Amino acid sequence: MITGLHAILFTKEVEAARSFLGDVLGLASVDAGDGWLIYRMPPAEIAAHPAEQAAPPGLYLMCDDIDTTVQQLEGEGVKVLRPVEDAGWGLLTAIEIPGGGELGLYEPRHSLPPPFPG
Repeated sequence: MITGLHAILFTKEVEAARSFLGDVLGLASVDAGDGWLIYRMPPAEIAAHPAEQAAPPGLYLMCDDIDTTVQQLEGEGVKVLRPVEDAGWGLLTAIEIPGGGELGLYEPRHSLPPPFPG
């Protein structure tokens, strides 16, 4: 039924955000028409967490070694917004998206689900 996950970053500086996704993060893209670039992402996961009130979905990039990843991103000029924190289930920080907003970045410490069928 479900074949993947499509996420959208809304930004005031779309060209800078596209450069961030392609040049800094190294994601391959395809032009879906009229310059609308779609970037290939690695496997994804989704979770449901308890909350006092409904909130917009969170978006986090995952990595295998957060300290090395943070150093590499900073070397590319990416602004890291918070120190790395141990949340128990993983190590967590956030990075700034060009044009405003942020993306969570985390190194999971939990078991990962099996690969997506298909």
